Amino acid sequence: MFEFDQYLGFLAFLTILTIGFWLMIFLVTIVVPYWIFGSAIERFKEIREEKKAKRAQK
Repeated sequence: MFEFDQYLGFLAFLTILTIGFWLMIFLVTIVVPYWIFGSAIERFKEIREEKKAKRAQK
C-alpha cells in the first residue's frame, strides 16, 4: 500500500495539519479575544482620562 517514505510524508502532513488546527483554535478562542478586550479597555481608559482633563480645565 504505502512505501516507507510515503508513510513518513503522510505522517508529516498529518502532524502539520494537526498543529495548524490546534494553533487556530488557540488563537481564535484565547489570543484574539484577549487582544480585542484589552485594546477596548485601554481605549475606554483614554476616553475617561480625556474627560477628566477637560473637566479640570474648566
